[in-house]
Amino acid sequence: MSTTGQEIKNVVLVHGAFADGSGWRGVHDNLTARGYRVTIVQNPLTSLEDDVAATTRVLDRLDGPAILVGHSWGGTVITEAGVHPKVAGLVYVSALAPDAGETTSQQYEGFAATPDFVIDVAEDGYGFLNPDKFKAGFAADASDADAAFLRDSQVPVNMAAFGTAVKNAAWRDKPSWAAIATDDRAFDQAMLQHMAERIGAPVTNIPAGHALFLTQSGAVSDVIVTAAQNAAGAR
Repeated sequence: MSTTGQEIKNVVLVHGAFADGSGWRGVHDNLTARGYRVTIVQNPLTSLEDDVAATTRVLDRLDGPAILVGHSWGGTVITEAGVHPKVAGLVYVSALAPDAGETTSQQYEGFAATPDFVIDVAEDGYGFLNPDKFKAGFAADASDADAAFLRDSQVPVNMAAFGTAVKNAAWRDKPSWAAIATDDRAFDQAMLQHMAERIGAPVTNIPAGHALFLTQSGAVSDVIVTAAQNAAGAR
């Protein structure tokens, strides 16, 4: 199907590693109040292929064009899944944006380490964020209660997924936008800005930590609305 010129009222939200879709509640409520139809993907975090498949299942059910939104690892997922014909535009929310043939891990090369973002990897190859460092690294500007809920409900990720190369880079053909947390402690700020510049995404800098989808849901929603209003005629 062609998305050119069609009004975009569908939004699909894709969470990142160590989280599930519940953190998108504020964005969901904001956008639905503004007339958008919002669907939240629940990634299994077992492999890139599995997360892309989960996203594709949601896209297949839509009745029209959509803005596909990814946070953190979700950026890698939407980069691959975004070639779906119903995707009219992409929004990267402090998110990874590899090129075709690149892995998630490669995006960190040449950028500063983030000592507050500590991953504990079990013998089976799945990682959890260290509970003592969780708030500082993932949700620095969240309330203690919200940070504790995110910490206690986190979903482990198969660390091998970060070494899987994407086959397609949807941002090369789909218009993209970036919302970047200026106090992100999971990614080096220079890394986030570099990725957004490389994909040609207009950047909205938001004063927040890595969990800006939760703590600054209104500002993130505004970026998604901008994408929905402009993607159809962008390319």
